[in-house]
Amino acid sequence: MATEIFSHEYYMQMALREAQKAFDDGEVPVGCVIVCQNKIIGKGHNLTEKLNDVTAHAEMQAITAATNFLGAKYLDECTLYVTLEPCVMCAGAIFWSQLQRLVFASPDKKRGFSQVGNLLHPKTETIKGIMEEEATLLLKSFFKKLRET
Repeated sequence: MATEIFSHEYYMQMALREAQKAFDDGEVPVGCVIVCQNKIIGKGHNLTEKLNDVTAHAEMQAITAATNFLGAKYLDECTLYVTLEPCVMCAGAIFWSQLQRLVFASPDKKRGFSQVGNLLHPKTETIKGIMEEEATLLLKSFFKKLRET
């Protein structure tokens, strides 16, 4: 794998930009980017409301974009950056795509995959807490706004 020229914070900032798009569209503000050889090859944000599709999570959007970009189903040389800990469904997709690394900002203590044990591929490295404060603030702002309407 190529030497990383940008930091985890840089790529998480790109994921936060995706999360902001979701926020602006009235979606739960989760954003994701997938990086391979220092290049963002897939990105996405939640689209469950817009598409009326419970599977349209940010990670699913980004995985589809990345596999289409590479023309391959495995992302074993890629890192996925996401603003919220993946759910069980997304962890399954991360497992099957064999991502090299998962980096997430905020833990999801209610629906995160770690609540049921490690569902990731044994070769997938996990890094937690990168820009957690910023991601958590965006989520809290969204749900506060939702309660006020």
